[in-house]
Amino acid sequence: MANSDSSDVTPLDGSLSGVKFLTVAEVAAVMRVSKMSVYRMIHSGELEAARFGRSFRVPEKAVHDYLRGSYYETG
Repeated sequence: MANSDSSDVTPLDGSLSGVKFLTVAEVAAVMRVSKMSVYRMIHSGELEAARFGRSFRVPEKAVHDYLRGSYYETG
């Protein structure tokens, strides 16, 4: 079930106890986009997520990293 992709979010000590996971609806609210947009980002690999049964959970750090990387300066 675990993905061996290098984009996995695992703390240095190997535990996940400090990781806060968000639902797709919560991520959509934070980003102010639709849930479908979040699903597209997950499926395209732009946003890291863990799958639990039929639903996804996104590490809060992945959302912050994505948003930080999305900023750009305008002229």
